[in-house]
Amino acid sequence: MNKVQLTALKTFLNTPKNIVILGHKGPDGDAVGSTLALSIYLKKLSHNTTVIVPNDFPDFLKWMPQSDSILIYEKHKEKANFAIENATLIFTLDFNSLSRVGEELQTILEQSQTPFAMIDHHQLPEAYATYQYSDVTICSTAQMVYHFMEMMGDLPLLDKDIATCIYTGIMTDTGSFRFSSTTATTHKVVAHLIELGIDNASIHQAVYDTNSPNRMQLLGVAFQNLVILNELNTAYITLSQEELDKYNFQKGDTEGFVNYGLSIKNIKFAAIFIENKQEGIIKISFRSIGDFNVNLFARKYFEGGGHNNAAGGKSNHSLKETVSQFITNLQSHKNELANE
Repeated sequence: MNKVQLTALKTFLNTPKNIVILGHKGPDGDAVGSTLALSIYLKKLSHNTTVIVPNDFPDFLKWMPQSDSILIYEKHKEKANFAIENATLIFTLDFNSLSRVGEELQTILEQSQTPFAMIDHHQLPEAYATYQYSDVTICSTAQMVYHFMEMMGDLPLLDKDIATCIYTGIMTDTGSFRFSSTTATTHKVVAHLIELGIDNASIHQAVYDTNSPNRMQLLGVAFQNLVILNELNTAYITLSQEELDKYNFQKGDTEGFVNYGLSIKNIKFAAIFIENKQEGIIKISFRSIGDFNVNLFARKYFEGGGHNNAAGGKSNHSLKETVSQFITNLQSHKNELANE
């Protein structure tokens, strides 16, 4: 955020406002963590805040401070629409295109005359926000909320609840600090959060180490479906709707599955294809190691995007057709994926 925008936003926030804070569809740890952290912080400045996400978020995030106050748009449309209509400022966190909230909510936002403030770390932000804090070099939007408080001169307001939310967002979006986006600055921020008294071990356990029997059995199916394309240094996993239903799939159950493909020796590119018959699409997650840019790959072939080494996309074709298209597309990147 440039100095002009920051000064203007500080002035705007000098008096109490009705503020809506939006996360993206399919909320993950960073979306939930960053929106809650910002909400708790702004409440300390005497603002009235409402956090809204388009659809439900995983149970393993529902222990987070004030997570029970989040309005899930699919379930609470009347309350959410009222909050948006009466907002004097709308923050959008962890996304930079209004299409990421779903068609119905997107239409309402596009018709709104309320100013927007964006905090996000994804590439190619759309120009809808009056106040824009966009930085692709930062590992997570949650870390950006920390720096936003810092820029506002309000780090002294950082408390254990805010720190817990920020830590959860950073931890989940960095794969427990193992992705290349994790910097020295990230570790300095995390050190400050731990100094404030967060229980980092318990947070990790709540998010990653509390598995249902069904999730573990579904992971077994994912391993059985794992395909390795040695000549392309690529691995992919498929999960059909039938397989998801057999093991009573719950939101968040497949979180992190794609990373197992990337953990295989010599694999540079991993993908997971998950059938969603309710939405009529195949949801796709991509991960890579090194220079192979999955953001560009997702944008070019699967209506998606994200980061250089972590991105997502979708397909309107069948699971079989989508995988076939994926393998065909890979041929154009054979040289990029080859061993050096």
